[in-house]
Formats: sequence, structure tokens, C-alpha cells
Amino acid sequence: MGATEFINDWILGGDGWLAPIICAPFVGSFAGVLIARVPEGRGVVLGRSACPACGHKLGAADLVPLASFAALRGRCRWCGGAIGWFHPLVELAALATAIWAACAGARGAQLWAGCALGWTLLTLGWIDARCQRLPDVLTLPLVLAGLAEAVFLEPEAVMGRAAGAAAGYLGFWALAWMFRRIRGREGLGMGDAKLLAAGGAWLGAWLLPDVLLLAAGTALAYALRRGRPDPTEKLPFGPFLAAGIWAMWLYG
Repeated sequence: MGATEFINDWILGGDGWLAPIICAPFVGSFAGVLIARVPEGRGVVLGRSACPACGHKLGAADLVPLASFAALRGRCRWCGGAIGWFHPLVELAALATAIWAACAGARGAQLWAGCALGWTLLTLGWIDARCQRLPDVLTLPLVLAGLAEAVFLEPEAVMGRAAGAAAGYLGFWALAWMFRRIRGREGLGMGDAKLLAAGGAWLGAWLLPDVLLLAAGTALAYALRRGRPDPTEKLPFGPFLAAGIWAMWLYG
């Protein structure tokens, strides 16, 4: 195989898997910016990254995913302050997401779509774990992206995906309403309902029960990790929903 055929078949298109994996750390770097800034309402595109210790604006050489952190040994080149592991961990998680999707058999356009889903779920789950929020600016486009993916890659599934989006939102809304009626307080957020709607848009209605069962089971296991859970403790459900959606997309 010549260089041109390799680039066309394995990097740019066809059964290519290499390009998403190469891009993954850079997407992870952007995801880290979203996780840090979106909940605080800070600008994402125009705001420049800076050292958390001295505030010095970072240049391009300081922002190469994974490589800059390794070369600088986790220290700012200007003040020597610790950079922290947050951004490298997000970049590694994004890389692992792309490799996981490729190992599950996705190729070409399907692999790119799956990586986009996985990277967005990673970002949403991380934000919810940190701030107990699922921003509309990420959940609502994920719904539309799932429907668009069906239109272009699986047109025969468009109606089922649309039904899944509606069922996901309305079903979770009904659960939240029943919880409020029975317990007399809010317990389930509408951000979770929108995330489940996104799951329905990507998976269809028929896999939503499996998503909820997996998410609820893992959330319960997490709550029981230290013994009997505190009923007043707020547990973000988004990371578990995101994991359930991702698992069903890969293997459902």
C-alpha cells in the first residue's frame, strides 16, 4: 500500500481509525476547557489559557496535549508552579474513548460519530460530577447530533431515534414528577432528562430501559461504597447516565 492509499483509507476515510485517535488528545484538551469554564459562564473560544499559579498566558508550546505536560514535568515554565493533572487526565480519557470505540469495531464515519458521542458524554459526565450541572449548551446539541447521525448514516432508524428522544425526556420527566410527589422534594434534574433524550436520539427508544438499568445499578453501587448511603446526600446521576449511554452505543 502506497502512502496515498494509506492516508485515504486509514487516516481520512474508508475504514480509517487512525485520525480520530490522533485527534483525541486535542479534543480532550478542548473538553478540559469546557469542563473548567462552561459551569462558570466563562468564555471558551476567546479566553486564553493561563498558569493557575502565576497567571502567565500560555503559548502554543505549552498547550500541546500530553506532550507539553510531560516535557515540563507538570510545572509552569515561568514560575515552576504545579500545573495539576486535570487537563492531562481529560486528554487521556478522550484518547481512551477513541481507542475504545475503534476496538469495539466502529470504522470510518461511524467511528467519528461514536467518538463525538463519547467525547461529549465524557465532558457532560465530568461537569456533572464536579458541579452537579448538565449544561443545555451541550445536552441539546447532542440530541440534534444523534438525530443527524441517523439521517446520514442510518436513515431507516430516524423515526425510532426521534421516538427515543421523546421517550427519554418524557419518561425521565415522569420519574422526576413521581419522585417529587412521593418524597415532597426535588430529586431528579431536568438536565438528566435532556441527557436521556440525547441517549434516545443516539440509541432509539428500545435501549433506554437498558441505559436506565445500567445507570441506576452503577449509581447504587457507588452510593453503597461506604456502607449505608445518606438519603440527604446529593448524587450526580449524569456520569452514570453517560456511562450507560456509551456502553449501549458500543455493545447494545
